[in-house]
Amino acid sequence: MMAQGSSQKPNTVVEDPCLLCGQEFHQSKTNKHRLFNGYKSKSKAEFTVVLEGFVGRKFRDTTLAICTSCRTLVMRYDRVSKDAERIKMLVNDMWKKNREKRCAASTPKLEVKRQRKLIDTATTTTYDDACNTASDSLQPTEGDISAAKENLKTELKPLQERLRILEELKRTLHETAEHIVFQTQNIEKQIKEEFVKLHKMLSKEEATRIKALREEEEQKSLMMKEKIERMGREISSLTITIKTIEEEMRAEDALFLQNYETTMKRTTCVLPDSENISGLLINVPKHLSNLRFNLLQKMQEKVEFSPVILDPNSAHCNLILSGDLTSVRYSDEEQIVPDNPERFDMFACVLGSDAFDSGSHCWDVDVGDSTGWFLGVMTESAHRRNKIFSRSGIWLVGHFCGEYKAHIPPQSPTLLPVKDKLQRVRVQLDWDSGKLSFSDPLTNTHIHSFTHRFTERVLPFFGIGCNISPLQILPVNSQEKSVNV
Repeated sequence: MMAQGSSQKPNTVVEDPCLLCGQEFHQSKTNKHRLFNGYKSKSKAEFTVVLEGFVGRKFRDTTLAICTSCRTLVMRYDRVSKDAERIKMLVNDMWKKNREKRCAASTPKLEVKRQRKLIDTATTTTYDDACNTASDSLQPTEGDISAAKENLKTELKPLQERLRILEELKRTLHETAEHIVFQTQNIEKQIKEEFVKLHKMLSKEEATRIKALREEEEQKSLMMKEKIERMGREISSLTITIKTIEEEMRAEDALFLQNYETTMKRTTCVLPDSENISGLLINVPKHLSNLRFNLLQKMQEKVEFSPVILDPNSAHCNLILSGDLTSVRYSDEEQIVPDNPERFDMFACVLGSDAFDSGSHCWDVDVGDSTGWFLGVMTESAHRRNKIFSRSGIWLVGHFCGEYKAHIPPQSPTLLPVKDKLQRVRVQLDWDSGKLSFSDPLTNTHIHSFTHRFTERVLPFFGIGCNISPLQILPVNSQEKSVNV
């Protein structure tokens, strides 16, 4: 193809000539050779680095050779791995792009184009035949395709299930985020309302105390005014007497002696006792001593204290809690609330916000005319999803199906001998001694008691399935609060 070549050695078996210099290669040195990129080099190691970087893999020394005539790097494809066809294509493609540039200096362009066309045709035909042969040998059957699709369907199911779970979780998170905003706005509104009420109470108490101060001021000022007026009258009378005696002393001797006895009588007036002015100042301690403590104590008598506060995040979607979280009622209409793990999803129940792990606690519940309710305690770790009454961790007394029953799931309920209709129920928990008691506070009648050794925190439990009357946690006075605390 190109000019300068060395003379061929006699009696030598040869294969394809060098694509650059036209000389033939010795069989033992270049078996199935191919030109790489038209490069010339004095060192095989130099071009090995270039070739490995281009192909993207390491070669053994036995896979490479150099043309003895033009020093062109070649590859022995029978020594290369299963990627030989890809490497052939890469090498030939790169050579085709560069050979004209390498040969133009010593070969007429027309000859180069002619030779390139012949080589391109041969290379393409050989490569296409190899690809077609491989394609025919790998042609799958209809059974193989069906089995592959079924296998992919099986492998796809976990991914689809994972996608479904993630989508549900994302939807729940969006609902939770919206509910957080709603809760914040509602709580802020209630806080402001409560502080308005407190401000009114404080303003009223302030006015009362200032009024008492003004009344004391007015009373004592009036007393002082009366005393001052009386003192003024006495001073005026005494001043006149003194002036009269002084005038008589300045009279002539005969007249003075004549009126002496009368003048002496005027000097014998009885002096009044010193005026008692103690206790006339404002009683400062009465108005300022322990002002804030006395004020809070007085407000405490007016503000109700609830021993149990309901947790709205645990309430079933059919339950509606009051603003102060001390009352719950059933509604046939479901509320829009997030499906968080703490929330009951099957039974209309709600828990108290504070868990107990020691001490004695008591709370009274007004059940009214409700025909379906449950009261008791539930362990903090007990599941709140699905069928909660089929698992342990709950101790209940309730009125359902027209009867009063005690229930410790998963056991069957026990009928209670309650004759009169209950309007209020008192729940008493002694965590340390492991006793949970129920009684009627109106008649002081015992209803039922559970005995259990509690080993974890428990929460007050409330269930209601009737919209006739709500369940109302009754407030207690300060003395009862102190005992419970």
